[in-house]
Amino acid sequence: MKTILVTGANGYLASYIVRENQDQFHWIKMTRKDADLSDPHAVYDFVSRQDFDICFHTAANATTALCEEKPDLAHKINVESTQSIIRACKEKKARLIFCSTEQVFNGLVNEGPIKEDQEPCAVTVYGQNKIECEKYIHQELEDAVILRYSWMMGLSFDGIKASPSIVKNVMNALIHHQPTLFTCNERRCMTYAKYLAKQFKQISELPAGTYHVACENDKTTYESALYVANRLGCDPKAIEELILPNTKRYADRFRDYRLDAAKLKGYGITFGTFEENVEEVLKDFGWI
Repeated sequence: MKTILVTGANGYLASYIVRENQDQFHWIKMTRKDADLSDPHAVYDFVSRQDFDICFHTAANATTALCEEKPDLAHKINVESTQSIIRACKEKKARLIFCSTEQVFNGLVNEGPIKEDQEPCAVTVYGQNKIECEKYIHQELEDAVILRYSWMMGLSFDGIKASPSIVKNVMNALIHHQPTLFTCNERRCMTYAKYLAKQFKQISELPAGTYHVACENDKTTYESALYVANRLGCDPKAIEELILPNTKRYADRFRDYRLDAAKLKGYGITFGTFEENVEEVLKDFGWI
């Protein structure tokens, strides 16, 4: 049985994947208590002391506002600590599975669905951080898998706290009667994290390379929100009052962050459609 060191072990994706694959691997869970990513030297010291076959590096600061306001701190967390992990993996001849993002692309210029071989061009500090990491991985490691995620979704369960997602945002608007704006000038893939967790073992065995993790979605974010609200069986009047179109955001240029996951499909790893993902989430949690 292989041993995986997982960073950001308390995060949604990491904790979900560990839970679904606890019998497939021996897990070493790294959290901020073990080493804070703002201290790349401490990260190297901790990782280099561990004995593992694979490092699944999920930890990062993806908060756009913080990255924009404090780019030096973001660089330490997202880039320099990743470089420390890459150094340790190289010394141990361990495989790296690195979590990247759709944000490596410029959604205002690129037209989706975007394939893996399209040249990254980020407009956010976070996206630029991830591009720098990807380049360093290609330079230093022969055995690495880079996973570029779309917007992952799900709901909290069994001590696993889900990140904000289209499903959670719609539910919060409807349950708390809080009118909420959803962007009309944007398309993104929104993928149920369960699909990634259930297929993680297959992903861990992929040939080295870059892969897009995303379902298919032709809806705008606003249209996606309407779909979720309707599948929840909400009153049309409530939907009209609470799920609101944001026509101003990105009005100057439509933003398209959709990823093409055909490469993974070639290995039998699939994520379905947005509609299928929503159905799965709502059924799993007893909402439909």
